[in-house]
Amino acid sequence: MPIGAGTAWPSREALTRVGVPPIRTALDYLLAGAMACWLVVTAYAADVFHGWQAVLPVLGLLCFVAAVLLFYRWTVAGRLLPSLGLLLLVALLGVGADAAGAEATAGLLWILGAVLAMDRLPLAPALGVWTALFVTVAVANSEGLPAVVATMSAVLLGGYTLRLDAQAHAAGFRLLAEERAARAAEAESAALAERARIAREIHDVLAHSLSAQLVHLEAARLQIEGGYDREQVLRRVVEARGMARQGLAETRQALSALRGQMVPVEDYLRELAVDGVRTEVVGEPRLLPVEASQAVRRVAQEAVTNARKHAPGADVTMRLEYGEGVVTLEVRDDGTDVAGSELAASGSGFGLLGMRERAELLGGSLEAGPSASVGGGAGARDSASGGDSGGGDANGSARRTRSEGAGEGFTVRLRVPA
Repeated sequence: MPIGAGTAWPSREALTRVGVPPIRTALDYLLAGAMACWLVVTAYAADVFHGWQAVLPVLGLLCFVAAVLLFYRWTVAGRLLPSLGLLLLVALLGVGADAAGAEATAGLLWILGAVLAMDRLPLAPALGVWTALFVTVAVANSEGLPAVVATMSAVLLGGYTLRLDAQAHAAGFRLLAEERAARAAEAESAALAERARIAREIHDVLAHSLSAQLVHLEAARLQIEGGYDREQVLRRVVEARGMARQGLAETRQALSALRGQMVPVEDYLRELAVDGVRTEVVGEPRLLPVEASQAVRRVAQEAVTNARKHAPGADVTMRLEYGEGVVTLEVRDDGTDVAGSELAASGSGFGLLGMRERAELLGGSLEAGPSASVGGGAGARDSASGGDSGGGDANGSARRTRSEGAGEGFTVRLRVPA
């Protein structure tokens, strides 16, 4: 027996009978009523209570019921000494019945006290109560020791069985409660993950589109305030409108993706392939999981947008490769000596960083840097993680690379399980 098991109370769930089926509870109440009737019947059957003494069995029954009710309450509260005092009261009621000549009533009271002790008290005190009542029954009984041993042994086993049954019900109830809590936590985690996914979609779809529109509109405002070049203002407004139209289309695509309704990835890439952007598809196209499909789309979108910002006019190639259990997207531009457009200053600076986080959540990876370093080992990893001397995020690192290495190509490579 483990240390402390003899002084440990049964669990609160076992003592309160929580989780017990209603039919079992009803049967327990029915059994308690039958035992109360049995006590009164055996007392009157002894034919020793006459005259005013006829009320003694009823008073004794009321005392017994009150003691049992308090015993149940105090055992739930873990009050050992008061609980033992109530069992002593039950034993004294039995002594009184035996002294009056109602031996059967006395024996029944002592047996019930032993069962209550084994069922609800810590094991060591329960065994002590059972031993004391065993000695009491043996002294008071005239049928001989073998009958007493057999009866009290049955009481010991019966009380302990009730104890184990209550503990089993309590363990089942706790397991059910833990399972419900785990399901609730899982549902909450899924809700948080879905919120994070929607937040990523909002950033990926709207952030670069709105920032680009802001650049064009701000330029138009400056043109109006500085000299009002109609053609320049009109061009800025038209470009902002185009950005707004593109953002609206991408928002619709994102909403369709959130509903699980998406066009194939290769079709999306072909739609994205305009103004010097070429698309290559290697391997057998297949339907990708929603998260993997979204990662490919957003990385392609972000990489093409960065190429247009930092290397305007450069040839861009998007290569989508379907491998066994993995899909790889590589967006490579040939570089240009032309300075980056005004859009290079727009954006939150977390584009590639957000894409890397998306890839890592899926168990994949994203590399971004000069074309010579991506896929080439440590250089690729350093560039992809923004590990330059100035520090900063991946997107910022990409901008510095372009400004320092005129004409140098730039590559973004995504690999995700699919």
